[in-house]
Amino acid sequence: MVSLSISAQAQKKIMKQPVKEIIPLYNGTYIGADLYGLGSNLLGGDFLSSEVSFSVNLKRRFFPVLEVGYGKTNTTNEEGLSYKSSAPYVRIGVNYNTMFKKKSDNFLYVGARYGFSSFKYDIIAPSLTDDIFSGEVPFSYLGEKSNASWLELVLGVQAQVYKSFLMGWSLRYKSSFSVKENLHTTPWYIPGFGKNKSTSYGVTYSIIYKLPF
Repeated sequence: MVSLSISAQAQKKIMKQPVKEIIPLYNGTYIGADLYGLGSNLLGGDFLSSEVSFSVNLKRRFFPVLEVGYGKTNTTNEEGLSYKSSAPYVRIGVNYNTMFKKKSDNFLYVGARYGFSSFKYDIIAPSLTDDIFSGEVPFSYLGEKSNASWLELVLGVQAQVYKSFLMGWSLRYKSSFSVKENLHTTPWYIPGFGKNKSTSYGVTYSIIYKLPF
């Protein structure tokens, strides 16, 4: 009787132990389209950008991400200086889902990106006065070539809206790695980064679709 009682207690302890969940490696692929870059331009912003993103859900925790976009600007300031540029850009990186223990497509994540763009730009300004020869010197540089790279730190949220459709928001801190300058000019705008500064901030608002496989 004693041995049977001990055996029963052991079986109860085994039954009470939680079963560890085995999370599969692959949990879906997501395609997103950013709407914020288009909307900010319609509301009067100097830049227009559009991009799509591709991410893969690994272990519900790690999300390798590829973002491909196109940015452009065509603006003239109060002094008559005109700047024009348009080019594609690419970012590659990874997100880490802090809510990986939950079986859902609602995520709170942090991440990092490496961004790169190769582009051309035009700068046209009012002619400069030449005091020596008493004339005007035109200031016009067209088709100036440049490239730039940068790092982004990302904080974002992704929420399921209806079945396979989701919405996502992200805030981004951008830090410039390198920008190619030219002999007479420096690029003012970098596609995918924004104004040519050492640091910048960005926002995305995306509609996302989870592929059915």
